[in-house]
Amino acid sequence: MQNILFICSRNRWRSLTAETIYKKHKTIRAKSAGTESNARIRVNGKQLSWADLVFVMEKHHKEKIIQQFSNETQSLEIIILDIPDEYKYMDRDLIEEIQNSVSYYISE
Repeated sequence: MQNILFICSRNRWRSLTAETIYKKHKTIRAKSAGTESNARIRVNGKQLSWADLVFVMEKHHKEKIIQQFSNETQSLEIIILDIPDEYKYMDRDLIEEIQNSVSYYISE
């Protein structure tokens, strides 16, 4: 099993959609979090230590978690998906974009 953490700003649309998509995957344990203080679930060091792989939606998310959690992110693979904040939760285009971006890194 691979532990995967998806991160966006507020953990309401993009990362939550990604968690929902991969929650029932056979070889993945998926969680999601946000970088902002008003996030539904705010990212913390424990989540980052749990994760084998982290997907962030934008470059600034990666920069923010590395700055805030330098110890936990030292040897952690963090992949930037470059998915802008222009979708709603479970938007069909968002699902497609996440799956296309993530499929390279996740074994079926």
